[in-house]
Amino acid sequence: MADSSGTHAPRSPFRVWQAFLWSMQGLRATWDVESAFRLEVYLFLVLAPLGLWLGADGVERALLVAPLLGVLVVEVLNSAVEAVVDRWGPEHHELAGRAKDMGSAAVFLADMNVLLCWGLVLGPRYF
Repeated sequence: MADSSGTHAPRSPFRVWQAFLWSMQGLRATWDVESAFRLEVYLFLVLAPLGLWLGADGVERALLVAPLLGVLVVEVLNSAVEAVVDRWGPEHHELAGRAKDMGSAAVFLADMNVLLCWGLVLGPRYF
């Protein structure tokens, strides 16, 4: 947080710990209410070790594992958008529907990025 002089307040270990706890609350909330997130975590737990094993070097390993983390990040953000839209009201609104569709599209694009990276890294080796 910046003060009036434009400098940032120092981060105390307590503030860093509190930020970590809030992040864990967010992950727990996403886990509790989003079955898609749970499925993506399960896929990550299978595919990340596989990607680490199949990657020939650090760059390939990063290209196989990082997009999997990207899917989880996008799913958490999509869940946050959905929660805000649902909080605003249950009635149908064009903009609310558009926001939810855009969040879903972001998850889809993250999934396609996984397929693209895995295909480009492993495709030439195995096909």
